[in-house]
Parts: sequence; C-alpha cells; structure tokens
Amino acid sequence: MQIPFVDLKTQYNSLKNEIDTAIQSVIDRTAFIKGSEIKEFETAYAKAYGIKHCIGVANGTDAIYIVLKMLGIGTDDEVITVANSWISTAETISQTGAKPVFVDIDEFSTIDANKIEEKITCKTKAIIPVHLYGQPAEILKIKQITDKHNLYLIEDCAQAHFAEFEGQKAGTFGDAATFSFYPGKNLGAYGDAGAIITNSDELAEKFRMFANHGALQKHHHIMPGINSRLDTLQAAVLKVKLAHIQKWNEMRAENAAYYDKILQGIGDIICPPKRKNVKHVYHVYSIRTKKRDELMRYLKEKDIGTAVHYPVALPFMQAYADLNHTEADFPMAAQYQHEILSLPMYPELTKEMMDYVAETIKNFYS
Repeated sequence: MQIPFVDLKTQYNSLKNEIDTAIQSVIDRTAFIKGSEIKEFETAYAKAYGIKHCIGVANGTDAIYIVLKMLGIGTDDEVITVANSWISTAETISQTGAKPVFVDIDEFSTIDANKIEEKITCKTKAIIPVHLYGQPAEILKIKQITDKHNLYLIEDCAQAHFAEFEGQKAGTFGDAATFSFYPGKNLGAYGDAGAIITNSDELAEKFRMFANHGALQKHHHIMPGINSRLDTLQAAVLKVKLAHIQKWNEMRAENAAYYDKILQGIGDIICPPKRKNVKHVYHVYSIRTKKRDELMRYLKEKDIGTAVHYPVALPFMQAYADLNHTEADFPMAAQYQHEILSLPMYPELTKEMMDYVAETIKNFYS
C-alpha cells in the first residue's frame, strides 16, 4: 500500500466542482490582482475567528515580518521565540535588524512558558510563541508575561488554523496573529498565501498599508513598504476551503486519536502528548523514537511518506552560529531534533491506511 505524507489530490477531487468554478470565475473576469475574492475571504476569515480584521498577504513569512515592522521592532531590539520551529519565525526577526532570543521547548514541543522570563532584558520588545503541530502553546501564561513586562504578543499560527486554548481560538490572545496558507496546511491554498488577524484598527491599517507599498490608495504612499499581496486565485481557493476546515480539523483529531490507540506499546514509540485544555488540530502527527532515522528509511521502503519537523533546532543552525549556542542551552530541543518523526496526517486518511502504518512500524521493531 502506498501512503503519501500529504494527499492534496484526494482533497481536490472531493471539492473539484467548487474549486474549478471559483478559479474559472477569476480567469473569466481576469481579476488576477485585487479581485473581489480577496475581500470576501478576508471578511469570512475574520468572522470565523470572531475578530475585527484579517489582512491577506503573500505568505506566512511576510505576515510575521509585516507585523514586526509595523510594531516598530528593529535594530538593537530583541524578540523572544521558540527554539524548535520553521526558520520563518526567527529569520523575520533578523530581517528587521532585531535579535532572536530562543527559549527551549516543553514536552508539547511548544515554547516553555516557564523559561521565558529569564530571557527578558531591557531590549526585549515582543514574544512570538509558535502554536506548533496544531497545538497551542501555553498562551494564557505567555500573555500574563507580556502584560507584566509591557511586551507585544505575536502569535504564529501557521500550523494551528482554528486550534483553541481553553475554548478561545489561538490567534486571538495577542496584538496580532499570523497565518500561512501553504498548500499542505490545514487550510491550504494552491500556492503561497498568508494572512494577519488583529482587533486593532490602527495596526490593521498599518499592516495593510505596509503590505501594499506603503499605500492604502494607489500613488499615495505614506511610507516605504513592500509588495505582499494575497493573490486572487489563492483567495478564491481559500474561500471554498474555509467552509470545510472545521470538519477537516475534526477528522484530523479523530485520526490522531486512532494513531494514539494503535501505536501504543510498539517499540520505543512515544505518541505526541496533548494538553488537557486545548483543541489540537493536528497539522502534524509527530512521534518520537530513538531509532528515528532507521525507522524513516524503513517506512520509505514500504511506500509510507514521513517528514521531520524539524531536524535542526533554530539555535543550532549555521544562520545563527554567531549566537554561539550549544545543545546544553536547549536540552529539550536538542534531544527532540534527533527523535521526532512525522507520520502521514490528513483528513482523508482511512483506518486501513493507518493500520498499515502501525503494522509496518511494528514489523520494523520485530
């Protein structure tokens, strides 16, 4: 049996008529830039989050950069973030001229909220927790810290569309939240796309202006900005998919629960722990094993797709060698980077497919 890590074709086939109609409408009107679908998606997404503003941008990386820049973060500032994430979170901090300050992960692979305050200095301006793998970080505790120290709170929700912490949606706790709609995300476009959400009228206007060459009206440029537009075709696809995201998230959670059940007791496999007070949306189902690399090769031989999120923690990358970090500085991230392995996870997975994955893993250990 062949099981891809992600199966976007099956999802497309289930929505083919809706998707094709939406794309054809854009083509028929040649509304490729700033078409009506963008505003319609932004309005629908903001409403779904119960928040005032959604600003569509070109990708999730731009979303973080735009927020940082419009919060005035730059040279000589420090921004605290997590040691284990995709590099976008850290590199956008660097791009502003600020310094990323890393904090180790907790057992849930999110930023360890208990270790944040020891990293705060007079230069600290913001904290960016990443709601990794679809599970919210300890966001209430983090918000208490940002309130106490008068810091900005920027939530990286690239992997956590509609996840919740104690009944409140991740992304609605801070000053702003950023999203990626990369094709493999829970809510994915058919190319690069991203968004920012906020309840602040002032920040929303700044974000939109900066992303549009520093202008809200053509030829009236208030500031030097960047070109980070949400493409109309991508907005059309996202608008169709938005109606299905809650059901897809439920299916992911059901699949994760089934994985938890059938992987119990196999070798040294550790299933991903889940906080009691969250709605986990399982963008990734990441197990841990001391035999990660061998198991990954074995699964590949058996036509089962896997991935590693992420094989090198951010502080240990060459890009941040100047910070002179060692594995002793981030023991959890250092350990996990050698053990984590992401198994196939998407709504369309069947029990038969997951049974095959589990049986193959069992055969590996036997």
